[in-house]
Amino acid sequence: MRALRPDGLTAVALLGAHCDDLAIGAGGTLLTLCQARPGLQVDALVLSGGGTDREAEEHAALQAFCPGASLKVTVLDLPDGRFPANWERVKAAVEDLRSRTDPDLVLAPWVHDAHQDHRTLAEVVPTAFRDHWTLRYEIIKWEGDLGTPTVYQPLPDGVAEAKVEMLLRYYSSQRGRDWFDAETFLGLARVRGVQCRARYAEAFHVDKTIIGLEA
Repeated sequence: MRALRPDGLTAVALLGAHCDDLAIGAGGTLLTLCQARPGLQVDALVLSGGGTDREAEEHAALQAFCPGASLKVTVLDLPDGRFPANWERVKAAVEDLRSRTDPDLVLAPWVHDAHQDHRTLAEVVPTAFRDHWTLRYEIIKWEGDLGTPTVYQPLPDGVAEAKVEMLLRYYSSQRGRDWFDAETFLGLARVRGVQCRARYAEAFHVDKTIIGLEA
């Protein structure tokens, strides 16, 4: 399978509803990006968990998932499970992020995610990042909402395994969840790898993309 390889990628914006969403959905991709591009500018916005132990987990985890990056992490305190009722705060937070960065790539939740917080954030993203290349990551969970993604980032064995090891190490508050384990994360990565002729991969849904075949 042939790959499109974007040039000139210097800045990335990360948007997550909860601490651990970004790492679960795109941790391997973040490792790949940051290892290949030392000094990459990474601006991360997480809308809930601020002021709790989960905020500390997120700061430590994203430092590990973005090695060598120029990283800024903002964790807010929106109430978990109540984003639709706090739409104005979600909108203001996303617009504030947009006011301070003009990224080459945006990583954000998928608009058909069954979790109301993920979905609300996903719907707001294109109202602020209107002309940006946006990849929508997937988050495995109880709801049967995994879709049919069309963009894949293959992960070498070492990257996939490092992603899982860091998920379990940095997000200790989540270890009691029945789905939060190595088998879950490597299992999905293996399925996505099969779909792109790799051993492991992360998969994304894509917003509008312009190609330049004349170049």
